[in-house]
Amino acid sequence: MFKGSIVALITPMDYEGNICFNNLKKLINYHILHKTTAIVIAGTTGESSTLSNEEHITLVMKTVELADGRIPIIAGTGANATNEAIALTKSLEHSGIVGCLSVTPYYNRPSQEGLFQHFYKIAHNTDLPQILYNVPARTGCDILPETVARLSEIKNIVGIKEATGDLTRVNKIKTLIDKDFFLMSGDDSTALDFMQLGGNGVISVTANVAAHEMVQLCKLINKNKIKEARNLNKKLMHLHKILFCEPNPAAVKWTAKKLQLITNDTMRLPMIPITSLNKQKIKQILITIELY
Repeated sequence: MFKGSIVALITPMDYEGNICFNNLKKLINYHILHKTTAIVIAGTTGESSTLSNEEHITLVMKTVELADGRIPIIAGTGANATNEAIALTKSLEHSGIVGCLSVTPYYNRPSQEGLFQHFYKIAHNTDLPQILYNVPARTGCDILPETVARLSEIKNIVGIKEATGDLTRVNKIKTLIDKDFFLMSGDDSTALDFMQLGGNGVISVTANVAAHEMVQLCKLINKNKIKEARNLNKKLMHLHKILFCEPNPAAVKWTAKKLQLITNDTMRLPMIPITSLNKQKIKQILITIELY
């Protein structure tokens, strides 16, 4: 289940900013229809930073319920306080999720030893599979390949979402680890090259609005049909980039609304809707690649 196109799912909200479970059901069914490998719920793209602890747990539990065993669910459970991450992880142990995506601690900027101790402590307090999540542009904290290798020796730390965009990380990590440990790209723009270099797939923002295309991209690479994969990725590249024209998930939420996957693009402050100019740019790209 930890391969191919995994979607970093948006969290649909109503006009008052409450989680919209009707739209959540619609999104889950959309990904099941297009054979997305798995769903990451309550991650960065899911606006986990603006959810209360109770909302976070409810969102995960409801996603598992609505998925009803038809698609694996991975929950974002990271925090910058180790005890908080442990508590959130333990609260979901019997929820039906297949694993946890745990982001590097943000703001406090720990050392590499601090990072090791953080993830070590989380892993030793649960049996749930743990996926490391490295996104220095957001957290101000970079978990280095050597630290990843140390952590890979822990039984239930099973992989990493590497969102640096640094393609040299694939070989560095694979060289240091001799066990079954999966590598997922966290950057749609470089995901094709990441997978071609030995990565197992992508945890994708683009998949929110182009689920079929991202599934096909991963399948083509898996079948070593590189020319076809590159042609498809070239078609998607403008979409990969425009979805980050403003802080994520503003653009992808508006795009999902435009494609009638959700009712509205409500977010919680400090996140705000995208500008009219960027809406027009996205619409034109959707028309060009025949998604709209």
